[in-house]
Amino acid sequence: HVQLVESGGGSVQAGGSLRLSCQATEDTYSPTCMGWFRQGPRPSMREGVAISYDDGTRTVYADSVKGRFTIPRDNAKDTLFLQMNSLKPEDTAMYYCAADARSWPASLWLLRWVYSYWGQGTQVTV
Repeated sequence: HVQLVESGGGSVQAGGSLRLSCQATEDTYSPTCMGWFRQGPRPSMREGVAISYDDGTRTVYADSVKGRFTIPRDNAKDTLFLQMNSLKPEDTAMYYCAADARSWPASLWLLRWVYSYWGQGTQVTV
């Protein structure tokens, strides 16, 4: 059973930076699609933020974070990061790591139903 363990959340002032980490606990699990979602006050507000595909060779970002967030991936350590710079109050949310081993067209990568595995979430407050 694959588990995704997130870390790195916290509180930061507007304009600051945070780096989130997500590690898959099963060494043999090689997700094709891995990324970050965030959720506001209601469950229906969980939105895709940044996705890494094919070991990080392809990425996609939500328009709201382009130019501010990046999604580095350390495949040797089965770890995904979310580097968040120039943070804004509207970035405040619970951030979730998600992963799936299936192949998907790029148009679907930011949709939450694509993903089979989810982390427990880490809070980011700006």
